[in-house]
Amino acid sequence: MKNIVCFGEVLWDVFPTHKKIGGAPLNVASRLKSLENNVTIITKIGNDAEGKEIKDFITDRGIATDNIQIDADLKTGEVAVLLDTNGAASYTINFPRAWDNLEVTENAKEIVKKSDAFIFGSLVARNQLSRNTLYELLKLAKYKIFDINLRAPHYTSEILKHLMTASDFIKFNDDEIYEIAKSFGFNSISLEENIQFIVKETNTKSICVTKGGEGAVLYYNDKFYYNAGYKIEVADTVGAGDSFLASLTDKLLKGTLPQDAIDFASAVGAIVASKAGANPIISDTEIRTKINS
Repeated sequence: MKNIVCFGEVLWDVFPTHKKIGGAPLNVASRLKSLENNVTIITKIGNDAEGKEIKDFITDRGIATDNIQIDADLKTGEVAVLLDTNGAASYTINFPRAWDNLEVTENAKEIVKKSDAFIFGSLVARNQLSRNTLYELLKLAKYKIFDINLRAPHYTSEILKHLMTASDFIKFNDDEIYEIAKSFGFNSISLEENIQFIVKETNTKSICVTKGGEGAVLYYNDKFYYNAGYKIEVADTVGAGDSFLASLTDKLLKGTLPQDAIDFASAVGAIVASKAGANPIISDTEIRTKINS
């Protein structure tokens, strides 16, 4: 069992017909907890009914809540989600929201120092206060995992470069790594060459790139590992990448062989995409069956 801290936004994913609790850091935290880790989330909610419901959800999932801050003025996060005919999601993210004003606290600093991994994304860095808090906590973490989620217009190349350089492990999807490498002046159609460019450019040791239904590529300990994906009928893709990252992190931190780790994570991500919502409950039997399919 590992001690893991997730930092960043919690929010409501608002679909045309319903809404669900989400936010990448919370989705990652929920899956990590289901895989038997001690998980803390550092985030901020509004002093409203939506925030209370999220906090109750986090409590019910067994995730530590003593680093959930409450903003007296700003509302709890909310994102409008639209799904295309293939289940792929697009997002409209309201600004500002409570999680844009995350502050440094002594309790947060202590829990980050003691963690086995500190997981954060790019969206939380869109506002200066939360970004400065993230920069401070990154100085204290011993193993930093950067989950890139490019949501225009909420990022800049300069901030992404700073965060990548500070990280030990970076997770992209394939569109994101090509876009970022190109913004740094690198042009290649080879995914492996783009990965190696980012490794050299940022001095980051490990990178994983997801490719939707075509699986994922992991660069770990100077070697490439591949999974070709698993056939599913997509319900929606919301949270699939988050569960993938959580599952991969769990296995690698616990010493699983990299190939077995990427196979497990790809199976979990596929199962999540086959179900509605970002945080479906899935069983060990489902995962084993998918890996062996």
